[in-house]
Amino acid sequence: MRRGLRHLALFLLYGAVGAIVALLATYLIHLHRLPETRAWHRVHLDTEFEAKDADEVRTLADYRRVEDEVFAQLEREIGATVDEPGAQSIHRFAPGSRSNPLAHRPNWNRTFVLPADPPRGGVLLLHGLTDSPYSLRAVAEWFHARGFTAVGLRLPGHGAAPAGLHDVRQEDLDAAVRLGARAVREAIGPDRPLVIAGYSMGAALAVDYELARLQGEDLPRPAALVLLSPAIGVSSAAAFARLQGRLEPIPGLSSAAWTAILPEYDPYKFNSFAVNGAHQMYRITRSIRARLDALAGPQGVAGVAPILAFQSVADGTISAPAVVDTLLRRLAPAGHALVVFDINRHAAALSLMRPEARAPREKLLQGAPLPFDVTVLTNEDAESGAVVALHRPAQSSAVVREPTGLSWPQGVFSLSHVALPFPPDDPIYGARRPPGDDGIFLGWPEVRGERGVLLLDPGTFLRLRHNPFFPIVEARLQALVDRLLPPEPSPAGAVTAAAAPATAPSAADARR
Repeated sequence: MRRGLRHLALFLLYGAVGAIVALLATYLIHLHRLPETRAWHRVHLDTEFEAKDADEVRTLADYRRVEDEVFAQLEREIGATVDEPGAQSIHRFAPGSRSNPLAHRPNWNRTFVLPADPPRGGVLLLHGLTDSPYSLRAVAEWFHARGFTAVGLRLPGHGAAPAGLHDVRQEDLDAAVRLGARAVREAIGPDRPLVIAGYSMGAALAVDYELARLQGEDLPRPAALVLLSPAIGVSSAAAFARLQGRLEPIPGLSSAAWTAILPEYDPYKFNSFAVNGAHQMYRITRSIRARLDALAGPQGVAGVAPILAFQSVADGTISAPAVVDTLLRRLAPAGHALVVFDINRHAAALSLMRPEARAPREKLLQGAPLPFDVTVLTNEDAESGAVVALHRPAQSSAVVREPTGLSWPQGVFSLSHVALPFPPDDPIYGARRPPGDDGIFLGWPEVRGERGVLLLDPGTFLRLRHNPFFPIVEARLQALVDRLLPPEPSPAGAVTAAAAPATAPSAADARR
């Protein structure tokens, strides 16, 4: 009997070891088959801002001078290195290509400032992981049109080359955010409202900043946080990203530092993804959780600046429920609000969707009252694409139905993580190519044909890149600004600062 049990135990042990070895071998083969890294994956931009530089790089002007050095080094060390057949016309690092951001002014990969004189307030805009300041250009111009000085900060490791994601650390990102917040506060003075708006990772950095302030760090106090697709929760696999990166020095596994090595055809977003980026994102979310735990009180975490968050229930990049379960549920009631973009419940689309995609609407609108305001943008009628707003005030079980006048575009079944900050008229990611614009267009191209013909993966065009309900974002931002700013007295017939048009060039103008 004992011998039989021993043989069974050995059999199970050997089987487990064999399975682990087989999985490891399969994984190593997968890494070995990744494409070779290129110059833009390997360059070390040693001029980049790091947390250790914060004592010397103290102002936004200092930061932008460092940025000048980063882009000058990028040009020196990469230059004209694109030799991929057929790719020169769309590769962001190919001189003269339709995707090369250096061919356009301004280069929206870099920090930008839209000054208001005099400013009614200020907004610091923080982009997402692999992104650039361009991702919040439309939001910046919206605030600027209402009298805000807007600073779109290029975060360290971003905008220049994907290699920057291999080296950046959370501490570098945190130091840049603090420098940016102090710069905006200095530009607008002590009494005007400071808003911090973040997209994806930038939203997480904004939350972590505010929680650090509540823990006693001497930081400018924001009057509000605006979060778009906030990366409050990420896949648990991100916790192990660092382990994969440690395989990079092994001969033949130089690509182990990357989860994806792809052609770089997007002028304002990296397509390749470094495992270090996932690890740093995991560190940021872990920091948020730890701070929330430390600040928790009987009624939740008190003192957090009012949050206005926007989230799609369909999000393939981050955990959509985390903005509720990890963050908003844990805050004391203080004017926080969540705007949720539901899936398209038109019968033709609904029948093709996973059942779990339908659940978030009921979860938010039913059950016990919530400590924050919820608005779900949805089409109630399975026979119609017309969108209504189902509004549930904080601490209430009542749901108020409000028409929006908007409808789901034909063929769209949901929003996406990347769609929320971009309006339909965005010249790169929007609903249609701007007339007379010959730059690359990644928004809604008509691609039907045979496999293997396109330079790009057709799956790229399946993901919605703009927000057809951007007017909802603008309306909620307007309500926020109306609460933050007193109405300005003006002579009859005069245009107030709130209605004045932005003087900054639009992205379409800048590309011409």
